[in-house]
Amino acid sequence: MSNNKYPQEFKDEAVRQVVDKGYSVPDVAKRLGISDKSLYYWVKKIKVPAKKSAEQEEIRKLKAELKRVTEERNILKEAAAFFASESRKDTRS
Repeated sequence: MSNNKYPQEFKDEAVRQVVDKGYSVPDVAKRLGISDKSLYYWVKKIKVPAKKSAEQEEIRKLKAELKRVTEERNILKEAAAFFASESRKDTRS
């Protein structure tokens, strides 16, 4: 049984039963006639990229927010400098 090749649809359904439906790995493995080790591997393989992509999405959002806040800060600095120079002009008159 260790050299069996399972179709991707079979693997996906087995993982779905564990991840989405909440069944335990040993229960699903026993019902489907596969080893626990194989199913644990399939579940781990599916979960790692999903976590990575979620982290990458969070990083992307944070970088966009940082860019926006930096631009706002720069605009405020320029505005403060402008109004400070205008204020000095008014006091000289």
